[in-house]
Parts: sequence; C-alpha cells; structure tokens
Amino acid sequence: MEQEKFMRLALEQAKQAYEEGEIPVGCIIADENGNILGSGRNTREQRRSALGHAELAAIEEACNSKGDWRLEGCTIYVTLEPCPMCAGAIINARIPRVVFGAREENFGSCGSVIDLFSEQYGHRPAVYGGVLESECSELMRSFFKKMRE
Repeated sequence: MEQEKFMRLALEQAKQAYEEGEIPVGCIIADENGNILGSGRNTREQRRSALGHAELAAIEEACNSKGDWRLEGCTIYVTLEPCPMCAGAIINARIPRVVFGAREENFGSCGSVIDLFSEQYGHRPAVYGGVLESECSELMRSFFKKMRE
C-alpha cells in the first residue's frame, strides 16, 4: 500500500531524529506521481527553536522543490498527528491529504484535541490517521522511556 511505503520513509526520518536526541517525528511530502518533494524530522533541540518541527521542514523543502508555496496535489505523511502550528502550515500550503501514524493526545489537531481541518478555513484536507500506528507509537514510547532512564 502506498500510504505504508511513504510512512516507512517518514519513520526513517523519525529514527534519525531519535538518534540525534530529538523527539522522533518524521515527515515526507510526495506529489501525485509518488515523487518525494520534501522530508523533515524534528530539530527543536538542535536548533533551539520551537519551529523545528518535522512538518515545517518538509513543507519548506517541498515548496522549494516545487517552486511554489501551494502544494496542491501532494500528500504529507507524518509519524505523529500534527500540532496546531503544523496543521496551520498544512492549511496554508494547501496540502490536500494528510496521513499520520500515531495520535497525539496532548497537542493533536486532527481530532485528538481539536480538528482544525474541520473548521471554517478556506482549505480542508482529507485526513487518514493510524497508518503504521503501532510502529510510530512504539518509537515514541521507546524514546520517552530512554529519556526517563
């Protein structure tokens, strides 16, 4: 299944973040032909910036690849349900499809805390959650267990 293929690539980004001491979130953006336009992983600790989210890095790279701020026809694959900031960036970039792995009970903005995509914005992407959810969740559990030790 195509969703799983791209989510596995996002998981590779998340694993790299894990190895770098970052919360393991990874993201891939692909166009309608399956070409990867952008990828990203969390870099908040490295950059010491609240903006170091995987989705923002992938969106910026995809915009540069496409030569446009509109990412129409693309799908964003992210290992963790987007937060409000990233959901806003997805709306602003006009990404039509969001695929995520694990739910984020504290900040998730695709239904866990709020569903920003159902609000009255000018763009409403389709959302598919739970893709490779157990693998995405296990990576997060492993990271936080390691941090507590």
